[in-house]
Amino acid sequence: MNVLVIGGGAREHALCRSLSLDPSVTAVHCAPGNAGIAETATVHPVDAMDGAAVAALAERLGADLVVVGPEAPLVAGVADAVRERGIACFGPSREAARIEGSKAFAKDVMAAAGVPTARAHVCVTAEEVDHALDAFGPPYVVKDDGLAAGKGVVVTEDVAVARAHAAACDRVVIEEYLDGPEVSLFAITDGTTVLPLRPAQDFKRAADGDAGPNTGGMGAYSPLPWADPKLVDEVLHTVLQPTVDEMRRRGTPFAGVLYAGLALTSRGVRVIEFNARFGDPETQVVLARLRSSLAGLLHHAATGRLDEYPELRWSQDAAVTVVLAAKNYPASPRTGDPIDGLEEVAELDEHAYVLHAGTRRDETGRVVSAGGRVLSVTATGKDVAQARERAYRALSRIRLDGSHHRTDIAAAATLEAATPV
Repeated sequence: MNVLVIGGGAREHALCRSLSLDPSVTAVHCAPGNAGIAETATVHPVDAMDGAAVAALAERLGADLVVVGPEAPLVAGVADAVRERGIACFGPSREAARIEGSKAFAKDVMAAAGVPTARAHVCVTAEEVDHALDAFGPPYVVKDDGLAAGKGVVVTEDVAVARAHAAACDRVVIEEYLDGPEVSLFAITDGTTVLPLRPAQDFKRAADGDAGPNTGGMGAYSPLPWADPKLVDEVLHTVLQPTVDEMRRRGTPFAGVLYAGLALTSRGVRVIEFNARFGDPETQVVLARLRSSLAGLLHHAATGRLDEYPELRWSQDAAVTVVLAAKNYPASPRTGDPIDGLEEVAELDEHAYVLHAGTRRDETGRVVSAGGRVLSVTATGKDVAQARERAYRALSRIRLDGSHHRTDIAAAATLEAATPV
């Protein structure tokens, strides 16, 4: 199978890496890619937001499958443009991707499907915002209704901060605060059949102890030793399948990855949000544990044959990824700094590897930073503790001036008994 991946972050590097190890894959292409992806796949320049350009590239390469990684191209209809050329594409249509593109739309779908989620108000005016903030009280949860690269959510005790975030957005969704730990669960679907993957937990705040501003994600781990083994089945039956059924009922079937961000509250499982693509950095740890053919799984979903796919196979190992971020991330990250030590990681431990996010090669061929989240250092082990130790040991070999990372990724999970779910 000849596969083209669209995107250029660590998520796409993880996808390309898994595809390159898949015996059913004959060639892996990525557009536009990054410095690390270029070592795993053939990279091509393309505007990922230009559906016609992406479709033309897929046709020129003779791609059997196109996988659209980021949310913005999906919301822009890139997957539709590829399918119009008769090429199998993994990723929802423009209409179906609204489940991520609009928080208000997602709330409407959940209400119709009977999916448990936080109570919410959609607000446009300052008066509506004040009414909603008063209704729910602190902690205040204010979400930009549109795409914001994982940084459009503010959770604060300060009503002035909540009002300021709302004022900076055209439309916001203000929700009740959900207590309890958060879980990310991806499901592969062809619009009818739903196959959940293994759950993961990510870390959104920039600093240790969940302090600092929201980011796109600073690390993740899987499995979750503390989670109920029945969690996946419960979410499949109460959240994922009802949502997919409701999308199909509306005439906008959702085929691709339905990513449920969940809160395990004192009142039960609640959906925080839906995304229309693989999450980053959770993809890095989930794919590290997948033993089934990724290409086969995605192709079956893209061609409406997911019910024919065999039961998924998983490693019993744990996986941990830690994000190395550029100076000043998530505000105004500094770019162009050289990255050293990448070769040392490759030589250090066969169970640890680096997935590139914001990187490029400069005019001398040196790898330099090119974004806020620069690298995802990923490792596997017999349990979360061992995977965590390997990931941080590998990270210690990398040098990027002014960079920062969290030191507590998966730390709490190492205190729990390792019972994979």
